[in-house]
Parts: sequence; structure tokens; C-alpha cells
Amino acid sequence: MEKLKERWGITNNFQLLVIFIVFAITGSSSVFVAKPFLNLIGLQLDNFPDTWWRGLLYWTLRILLIFPFYQILLVIFGWLFGQFKFFWAFEKKMLSRMGLGFLFK
Repeated sequence: MEKLKERWGITNNFQLLVIFIVFAITGSSSVFVAKPFLNLIGLQLDNFPDTWWRGLLYWTLRILLIFPFYQILLVIFGWLFGQFKFFWAFEKKMLSRMGLGFLFK
């Protein structure tokens, strides 16, 4: 844990606990919040042709569509838990590594 705290620039265990809680809540919430949106746009398993790649295509699209919800909720929950600075920096670093760093310039 000490390596993680040093790498993230965290000073105490309570802050680390809060960050872990934010990650946990964000993961669950992004799926929960995205479900009505996915139903609205018609992304349901029944809407795909009955082929062997049906599940693969469905889950790939679902994960790609949930990803933006996760990014937004991560910053929101980070702010609610008083860790906005950490999660904003984390978000910028993650998106820049994915080639989306131009969004922050």
C-alpha cells in the first residue's frame, strides 16, 4: 500500500480508503445509470441477429457506451467525496494515455 500511496501522492490511509470507495461506487453506478440509456437507443441482446458473434458484439458495444458514463461519474463522485483534485488528474492522465489528451488542451 505504501508504494501506491507514494505513486498517487496520498498522505494517509483514510484518503486511500475514500479513493477506493469512489472507484467502487463509480463502477456500479455507471452500469446502473447507463442501462436506461442503452435501452433507449435499442442496445439489447434481443436486437442482434442470432449468430455466434451476437454476444461478443453486444458486450463490446455495451462496454464502449458505458465508458463515457464512467468517466463523468468518476469525477462527480470524486468531487462529492472531496477528492476532485486527485480524480481530475487521474482522469486527464488516463485519457491522455488513451490518445484523448487533446480534450484537455
